[in-house]
Amino acid sequence: MATIKELLDYGMEQLVSSGNEYAKYERKVLLQDVLSVNYMYMLMNGDEQVSADKEKQYKDLIERRTAHYPLQYLLGYAHFMDYTFNVNENVLIPRSDTEILVEIINDSYDDICKLHGTDNNIKLLDICCGSGCIGISLKLYHRDIKLTLSDVSEAALDVAASNLEKYKIENALLNKGSLYQGIEDRYNIIVCNPPYIESDIVETLMPEVREYEPRLALDGGADGLDFYRSIIKDAEKHLADKGYIFFEIGYNQGRAVSALLEEAGFVDVEIKKDYAGMDRVVFGHL
Repeated sequence: MATIKELLDYGMEQLVSSGNEYAKYERKVLLQDVLSVNYMYMLMNGDEQVSADKEKQYKDLIERRTAHYPLQYLLGYAHFMDYTFNVNENVLIPRSDTEILVEIINDSYDDICKLHGTDNNIKLLDICCGSGCIGISLKLYHRDIKLTLSDVSEAALDVAASNLEKYKIENALLNKGSLYQGIEDRYNIIVCNPPYIESDIVETLMPEVREYEPRLALDGGADGLDFYRSIIKDAEKHLADKGYIFFEIGYNQGRAVSALLEEAGFVDVEIKKDYAGMDRVVFGHL
């Protein structure tokens, strides 16, 4: 049987050989998950032998990771905002870039409440919700939000439902449908991180994304704007008076999405950058 230190060394060697630049971090995270201990324990008990079953489990995970299977899918969760969300191959992995979208809505929340003449009962629709990380994070920060999560994928909604259960949110609605299909209410806020990568670009993405994350959540059509056009076109039917819409966008889509919003009658349209200085969010209201 191998020791903890030997397995850490094995993981490091295998991940480095596959070109993984985060090998030192990922080998320990995977072993922590298998052994259900923290990294300090592993450092202090490096000579401790690991059972044959646990050794095999760890080596199997390392083998899958060297084949570029995403770390978050191996673990079954991803960090987002102050929380962890269940994920699998049926949903896009939450990314730190998307946290900017949540932060901007948080910063705007009081103003939205004032604009709508209410301190609570804000209705929020998260379209293309995937794991539900955006809408659920906002619900956890603002418990008064009346949340609807919508996605065309039943499998994605199962993941979102597991995250609602994880955080004991019982009063959110789940809707299965393409964009506004099945949506009858009007909302103060619509938020969406839609598929926005150009079809030709999808095939050039890193293998973790290209081969394992759902293409349905990535491909935004020839110019990456298909979903923005469809969502904006019918937004007025599903927004309350002066209702807001917030989008995550690709780094080169700020002007195009802003123009689509303005053409549809949205005002106070703004583009916000992420921490890398790239355009990341566009929003406005009726």
